[in-house]
Amino acid sequence: MAVAFTFPGQGSQAVGMGKDLADAFPEARRIFQEVDEALGENLSKLIWEGPEETLTLTANAQPALMAVSLAAIRALEARGFSLKDKVAYVAGHSLGEYSALAAAGFVSIADAARLLRIRGNAMQAAVPAGEGAMAAIIGLEQADVEAACLEAAQGAGKVCQIANDNGGGQLVISGARAAVELAAKLCTEKGAKRALMLQVSAPFHSALMAPAANVMREALAGVTKHAPAVPVLSNVTVTPTSDPDEIARRLVEQITGRVRWRETVEWFGANGITTLYEIGAGKVLSGLARRINRDIATGAVGTAADVEAALAALA
Repeated sequence: MAVAFTFPGQGSQAVGMGKDLADAFPEARRIFQEVDEALGENLSKLIWEGPEETLTLTANAQPALMAVSLAAIRALEARGFSLKDKVAYVAGHSLGEYSALAAAGFVSIADAARLLRIRGNAMQAAVPAGEGAMAAIIGLEQADVEAACLEAAQGAGKVCQIANDNGGGQLVISGARAAVELAAKLCTEKGAKRALMLQVSAPFHSALMAPAANVMREALAGVTKHAPAVPVLSNVTVTPTSDPDEIARRLVEQITGRVRWRETVEWFGANGITTLYEIGAGKVLSGLARRINRDIATGAVGTAADVEAALAALA
C-alpha cells in the first residue's frame, strides 16, 4: 500500500472540530495551544464553541483548519506513526497546502498559523467587499468553462478565470462579480447542470488577488524554512518538490493561480499511490477523490477513533 496524505481547505470547517482529538491526545491539545500562543488569542475556543459565522471568516478558518490537521498528525505520531516512513507524498487544497507543509516540517506550527492569518487577512483586503465573486460550475467540460470565462471577461472588461479544478465535473470560477455572473449564465447556456454563485468573501485564486500574493511573498521570506520530510505536490504545478525556495515561490503563485486538484489526484494514481488519507476536518477531499479515481482507496483522520483505525491500517 502506497499512501499519500491530503489536507482540506476552506469550507471544511465546523464548530467543534478537533475537540475529540484534543481531549484524547495531550499532543493534539498542545497544537491548539501553540496556535493560540502564535496568534495571541484563544482561537481554540472559537473552533470548539463558535459562533460559526466568526469561525467561517477567512482569517480565522485558515489557521483553524491547519490546527485541526496538525492535531491529527500529532495524535498519529504520539502512537509511534512516522510520516517520513509511511507516507510517500503530501498535498493540500489551497490553505491545506500550508497544513501539508507544516506536517512535513517545512515551517513550524507557529509560523504556519501566523502565515495563514496573514494570508487570510491579505486575501480579504485585496478586493473591496462585494466587488468579487466565485461560482461553482457543475457538469460542463473544462474547455467550455474556459471559453465562458474568456467571453465574460471580454464582455465585462473584468477578470474571470477558473480558480479550482476540483474534479468530478466541478469547476469553480472566480473574478469580478459582473464577469463571474455573466460567465455563470453563459455556462448554463452551454449546458452546465448547475451554475451556483458561492457565498464567499473574496474572489480567491484569481488575478484580483495579486496584492495578497505580494504580501505572502514578503511574509514567506521572513520565516525559517526547511526541506520537508515528505515531498509536497504543489497546487499550481502538480509536481512534487522538497526545495524550500521553490515551495515558497509556488505558495505565492497559488494565491492567484488555479488549484489543480483533479490533476493532483490523477497524478497520485499515475504514480503508484493506492490510498489517500484526508487529515483534519471533514471528508470533502475524500469525496472528490472517489469521483476522480475509484481505484484509489480513501480514509480520513479527524477524530480519535479515526486515529486508531488509520494506525491499524497503516501498520
